[in-house]
Amino acid sequence: MKIIVPMAGRGSRLRPHTLTVPKPLIPVAGEPIVHRLVKDIAKILKQPIEEVAFVLGDPAFFGDDIVSSLQELGKSLGAKTSIYRQDKPLGTGHAIMSAKPSLSGPAVVAYADTLIRADFDLDPQADAVIWTKRVENPEAYGVVNLNNNNEITELVEKPEQFISDQAVIGIYYFKDIGVLKNKLQEVLDENIMHGGEYQINDGIKRMMAEGKVFKTGTVDEWMDCGNKTVTVETNSKMLQFLTQDGEKLVSDSVTLNNSKIIPPCFIGENVVLNNTTVGPNVSIGNNTIIENSTVKNSLIQNQTSIKNANLDNAMIGNHVTYNGEFTSISIGDYSVLD
Repeated sequence: MKIIVPMAGRGSRLRPHTLTVPKPLIPVAGEPIVHRLVKDIAKILKQPIEEVAFVLGDPAFFGDDIVSSLQELGKSLGAKTSIYRQDKPLGTGHAIMSAKPSLSGPAVVAYADTLIRADFDLDPQADAVIWTKRVENPEAYGVVNLNNNNEITELVEKPEQFISDQAVIGIYYFKDIGVLKNKLQEVLDENIMHGGEYQINDGIKRMMAEGKVFKTGTVDEWMDCGNKTVTVETNSKMLQFLTQDGEKLVSDSVTLNNSKIIPPCFIGENVVLNNTTVGPNVSIGNNTIIENSTVKNSLIQNQTSIKNANLDNAMIGNHVTYNGEFTSISIGDYSVLD
């Protein structure tokens, strides 16, 4: 089994946090989004991962440190790590085809901007599985249309009339991804574009037209990391799930001086809390110092200093110095507000 991860986008909706770090590498509950996603997919698949192929953007932004991080992720799964580049932002189909040498055999394609919780078995009779989540307002999503055999017959974007409540979440399994590769090559050769981009759906539709059987794999939770507000919400949900799983979230190296931690919280290495209450639903990265503050429902990264703050629904980056009274703030890396 292979996992193909297109992640060349810059994550503009999550700025300023993605000005210095690609969105899939933003830590949520103490671990980068793409690391959590790939590991969770591997658990669901319940079989050895042969290769993880990452499609990155400009090397000036997706540099050697990011490549090293992704190689470590592949190594942790006992898998080969392949790195490809998408030179131009030409859509989801083009991103997949950027990893053309890896497109053979059974594979999962996963776009690295969401997190999931799921436990299901892939249907062995299916040529492909589109992972979905039941939603209350399907008109806001791309959804699947199902026949009486629960096979997917159509993909419908933001339907005006009810089609189904199964929203497409951007993760796909193919029994042989080489079939998708061939169909996407046709799309590229025929220059079929939507909004100036080549889309995975055009390859999928051609597979369906040839009678390939598509089924759904329904996830229990689908958590977005698209902007600051939903990323903070996802951090809170993930902390609750990890606590239920019994994971150790608070480092033994944390220093508490007249301070307390209200779980669930992730507290990294060598964090110092002075006269501070942290939690619930807070993640704090390594080597951060917080003084005379109250922090809840927030996400704070590494090597940051915070004083005299009352934070709620805040997202603060790496190497930040902050001394202030604002509550629901979003501060990018290397900022100083004193």
